[in-house]
Amino acid sequence: MTSVAAGQAGAQPDQIQILFHEIDRPGLASLDVYRDLGGYAMLKRALTEMTPEAVLAELQASGVRGRGGAGFAMGKKASFLPKGDMDKYLVCNADESEPGTFKDRELMQKTPHTLIEGLAISAYAVGANRAYIYIRGEYALQADVLEDALIEAKAAGYVGERIFGSDFSLELWVHRGAGAYICGEETALLDSLEGKRGNPRLKPPFPAINGLYGGPTLINNVETLMNAPHILKMGGAEFAKIGTETSTGTKVVSVSGCVRRPGNYEVVLGTPSRHIIEGLAGGAPEGRSIKAWFPGGSSAPVLPGTDEMLDLPYDFDSLAKAGSMLGSGAIIVIDDSIPIVDVALKTAKFYRHESCGKCTPCREGTNWTVKMLERVETGEATPMDLDIMASVCEQMMGNCLCVLADAMAMPIGSMIKHFREEFEAHIEAARERNGLGIAMPDTVNRGAHAGPEDLLGEPAYAGAAEAH
Repeated sequence: MTSVAAGQAGAQPDQIQILFHEIDRPGLASLDVYRDLGGYAMLKRALTEMTPEAVLAELQASGVRGRGGAGFAMGKKASFLPKGDMDKYLVCNADESEPGTFKDRELMQKTPHTLIEGLAISAYAVGANRAYIYIRGEYALQADVLEDALIEAKAAGYVGERIFGSDFSLELWVHRGAGAYICGEETALLDSLEGKRGNPRLKPPFPAINGLYGGPTLINNVETLMNAPHILKMGGAEFAKIGTETSTGTKVVSVSGCVRRPGNYEVVLGTPSRHIIEGLAGGAPEGRSIKAWFPGGSSAPVLPGTDEMLDLPYDFDSLAKAGSMLGSGAIIVIDDSIPIVDVALKTAKFYRHESCGKCTPCREGTNWTVKMLERVETGEATPMDLDIMASVCEQMMGNCLCVLADAMAMPIGSMIKHFREEFEAHIEAARERNGLGIAMPDTVNRGAHAGPEDLLGEPAYAGAAEAH
């Protein structure tokens, strides 16, 4: 895989490197090399020359939005923590489990001290005295690298008591997860940190008020926190000039799927999506065309591979207006050799497996969707099943404690919306292949136009119920 900033490998000349600056410098994971490049200078400046309020003001002025999925403004989120001398917590969400996302893995492995410095600066800004890096259990190598870097940072006095002779002290731990996707949800992560089963919590109260161990807690993604030293170095206002007005800075994008050069690429937010997919990542394999793409990981609504969609600026608002989301910044490309039914079924099975089961719409809806898609796969379904499945997806969204149900419903619903004809053609072909007889009875074709009382006796409706 490739890891490059968008100022390399055929990128546009106006691209800027921030997190990937010197990313491949030999020994960058060590304290000596990191300090040679100016490492921990911004932490020293923050603690010796700035007040916490001044640091927080710079983060707010930068306009940097969360890089983990939600895209909420980092400075605004930090400002929600109450003032006072109580114990406060800063938690780094390094549970990078979203399919298609592998940017944090590279950042932690190659420049762990940037994360530690960013954590310390952010903790100082909000008055947190205890911090955790909750890292995905499968990232054993990256956890080892972080723990080695933390030992170096503690020995050098960058973590611990009265850092740089200031009144600020910080305890920091690396905590390894146990491989549950749900623990990437911030409140489930907090439960896991407390030694409980990783289940989402009811909100409110929000973690900023009642978080880890009942104390005020700020939770941010790896990439988000790594921007903190760079924001102080550049100044929040200068950082805000990069990208677009509402999507400032750069974004490390993980590109995978049907492309010639999969890898991590740092791009300025607002860069045309086509430049990322076809320019940096090389586009689809020879002789193939792009059928569809996930802009922000497997939980993002799918967009078709049309010129209009590929030319979208890659930023939070442009993708939202197009009906999708930037999410974690993971672009998954699907070419015309891949059946969309296969993509939908694999996506649904993943979320069914990872659902914690706490909320009924999610527990039942993910299972129901998988069974419906299996009927599509074997040819037992009808067009009305597609309408029912789309309806199930709609009813799942916004009705659970966390967004895992939405994370399955959004991509599946978008696939049915954009590729309904392919779903129907797949049903027909599978039905004929498996010798299931006549495909579409006239009674079934009333589909979405029939009222509930008309559907109760339909063979297709009864079959769908049996599938569950």
